[in-house]
Amino acid sequence: MEGLLNGFAIVLTPMNLLFALAGVFLGTLVGVLPGIGPVGSMALLLGATYGLPPETAIIMFAGIYYGSMYGGSTTSILINIPGEASAVVTAIDGNKMAKRGRAGAALSIAAIGSFIAGTIGIVLLTFLAPTLARFALRFGPPEYFCIALFGLVTLSQISGQAAWKSFIMVGVGLLIGAIGVDVITGATRMTFGLTPLQKGIDFVPLAMGFFGITEVLEAVESKVIQKADVIKVRMRELLPNREEARRSAGPIARGSFLGFFVGLLPGPAGVISTFISYFIEKKLSKKPEEFGEGAIEGVAGPESANNSAAVGAFVPLLSLGIPFSPPTAMLLTAMLIHGITPGPLLLSEHPQVFWGLIASMYIGNFMLILLNLPLVGLFVKVLKTPVNLLMPIITILCIIGAYALNNSVVDVILMIIAGIVGYGLKKLSFSTAPMVLALVIGPMMENSLRQSLLIAQSAGFTIFLTRPITRLIVIVTLAIIVAPPIIKIINLRGRKKHV
Repeated sequence: MEGLLNGFAIVLTPMNLLFALAGVFLGTLVGVLPGIGPVGSMALLLGATYGLPPETAIIMFAGIYYGSMYGGSTTSILINIPGEASAVVTAIDGNKMAKRGRAGAALSIAAIGSFIAGTIGIVLLTFLAPTLARFALRFGPPEYFCIALFGLVTLSQISGQAAWKSFIMVGVGLLIGAIGVDVITGATRMTFGLTPLQKGIDFVPLAMGFFGITEVLEAVESKVIQKADVIKVRMRELLPNREEARRSAGPIARGSFLGFFVGLLPGPAGVISTFISYFIEKKLSKKPEEFGEGAIEGVAGPESANNSAAVGAFVPLLSLGIPFSPPTAMLLTAMLIHGITPGPLLLSEHPQVFWGLIASMYIGNFMLILLNLPLVGLFVKVLKTPVNLLMPIITILCIIGAYALNNSVVDVILMIIAGIVGYGLKKLSFSTAPMVLALVIGPMMENSLRQSLLIAQSAGFTIFLTRPITRLIVIVTLAIIVAPPIIKIINLRGRKKHV
């Protein structure tokens, strides 16, 4: 409690409050516009935070992250276009409610559910992250290598594409992460004689390319925002009726706890938690036939799960120093740039950052509920911004952000190449998320592996089977790899027998 109170004292300074407000407002805008997403927006603003105190910069970045989870529901409900992938499920019933004249009720339930779920998630984070960090002090290089490997393998299995495509993306990400000078031997690797590549390839320009330029190219091609038919919402229509509020209570509570614990797992936790929540609510509902036709539970449950998952994703980042999703990888980059290493020692070495971040979530969550409902009209107007005006602005900001990182034209070139490659990969139905995470986690995995082998000496790779924690993680990881093809073979044999 003392640490949390100190965190509130840090956040309640005028400058930190201002940047917290800026973060949640920008995050909501990012979520509203089907565009660059939270990763791209954090990458854009990274260069602008160099002169800020570390806790101020991290508070703003966190606000952008969970603010974007709020904003995505607005486009899902009003124009049936999810601003974020995690808002896809909300569009199923949210837009149907809007077409029946209940857009205001859907928006308010989404905002209230997000607020309650976010608050429950933050309370769980407050108590769980420090406990897990103390437990993580027992971890050595073998444990960190196995956890990182588990994260990449799990993400490859649940990223929404064929496993072989995910493994290819992971491999490419690991290769890119290995470019530069080997810190142990001093040898240069895969630089092709180019001096700028000796320092390695920064995550930020690639993130801007994959999540910014790629989306710009897609938006210019589709011009989907210009064609959208936006449903109007009046302020007096925002409150749900008593029946809608009653039916939403259970889904909000269930989604809050479900989302948080799904957020602890590697992969697109927000997307996965929304689908699980929707499935559960449909199974529990007394009127399952209403799902898909405008059931309020189909909005309340997934939106709560989505926002609680966003908070849950902070636990492995803060306590272990390992990001399990692209947005938390961006937060890790921001922390490292400001001289902060997340992990078991974060609480003791940088308590002002840890508790300032936790306290900012409580305040930011309250700011979001105040922003989302009264400013619905403003966000609807933002939706009508012409693509041919919005996209050039985003492109210019991407170029400025990439150049400001190291004052290097090479970073701008890398960003443009990443954007074009990312656009091509999307056309081929390849998700870049596994590659981006492998790029961030790869150097840490390599160092942990080499340190583990030095510790093991003659024992070699058997060190991962002789330690209890690593043995358990290796068994689970192998099961995740082997189980899907075995299940597929069993199902095929079962079908042949029936035939």
